[in-house]
Amino acid sequence: MKRGIFIVLEGPDRSGKSTQAALMKTWLEGLGHEVLVTREPGGTRLSEQIREILLDPKSVIEPMTELFLYETSRIKHTLEKIIPALEAGKVIISDRYTLSTTAYQGYGRGLDLKTVETLNRIATMNLRPDVTIVFDIPDKVFSQRERLTQGRDRIESEPDQFRKRVNRAYKLLARKPGVTRVDGGRPIESIQADIRARVAKILAVKSRK
Repeated sequence: MKRGIFIVLEGPDRSGKSTQAALMKTWLEGLGHEVLVTREPGGTRLSEQIREILLDPKSVIEPMTELFLYETSRIKHTLEKIIPALEAGKVIISDRYTLSTTAYQGYGRGLDLKTVETLNRIATMNLRPDVTIVFDIPDKVFSQRERLTQGRDRIESEPDQFRKRVNRAYKLLARKPGVTRVDGGRPIESIQADIRARVAKILAVKSRK
């Protein structure tokens, strides 16, 4: 059995990842693929419990503690959900993975980027997505969405400067190898068409192996 395909959608809060993941799932299933849609933090029972702690507005969590909680959730998620799905030949679509930790805890919180990178590597056992798609939100659109999202959970309740640092980080991280950028400020249909075109290339390469 061929190894599955691991696709990660990344971007700041309310960038449209969940909507695009659902549309992509329908498209891929129509092509005959078995698809697993998952998320971080989350994806397993333990990881979802950690998610509740991390996003609870009442939680008081130091930056380094926050980092380790995300990585703990990721280890369980990777071992219990992602790797078995890949071995079963499925297409995995994950709403966030390691790039989020770099953006939020590294650039957003100001933690040492080498420390974040090392913990990301340990938590994933060096597993890397086949492609990471970053939703790049134009500054004007980001500011409009920012006003609508603040205060819903602990991360979304962070000050404007934190959220802007994260958005800037994604613009930088979109240049990394294995990462592709899409303009997240366009209509949903246009974004989905762009994503499908890029994923179709990966599917074509995989089918030849």
